[in-house]
Amino acid sequence: MALLQVAKLGDPILRQKAELVDLEFLNSQDNKMQALIDDMIETMREEDGVGLAAPQVFQSLRLVVIECSLNERYSEAPNIPLTILINPSIKYYGEDTVSGWEGCLSLKDLRGLVPRSSKIIVEYFDRKGDPVTVNAEGFLAVVLQHEIDHLDGKVFLDRMTDLSQLAYVEEFEKYIADKKTLEAESP
Repeated sequence: MALLQVAKLGDPILRQKAELVDLEFLNSQDNKMQALIDDMIETMREEDGVGLAAPQVFQSLRLVVIECSLNERYSEAPNIPLTILINPSIKYYGEDTVSGWEGCLSLKDLRGLVPRSSKIIVEYFDRKGDPVTVNAEGFLAVVLQHEIDHLDGKVFLDRMTDLSQLAYVEEFEKYIADKKTLEAESP
């Protein structure tokens, strides 16, 4: 396994729509796709993220890894077991929205208040190529929307409705998080 470089905002890869993963390559003899998945998991953990999309590591593929467990950046967040999502697609957005403070490994020094659907339904293939449907709520729904946005060339800034609610991490921690206005920090 190897740590991968994370693309930063401004790199064109973050604004491209990612290509579908050919499921035949998941278990091919050369195991390049499985190696990429392992490297993405290692990189996400090393960077203290709860999710990482393939475009963030310079791969234009519809591939996401997520996990939240004993994460220092998200100590209040519920546990999310390690999940690999291949060719994920959001099939339903609930009408109710929640606003939460999001960060991103590709915009590492920023936090922004982002509205998201509180409930979604996502269809994807797992690491073995088996189809999965998940009904996600709360933090998991936010994480999934954030990461799937990366596959469509979007970052959390694109979802913000009020750019006055954008802050550098240091100022966020000093002026916003300490005032207990934080509802739930997300990816």
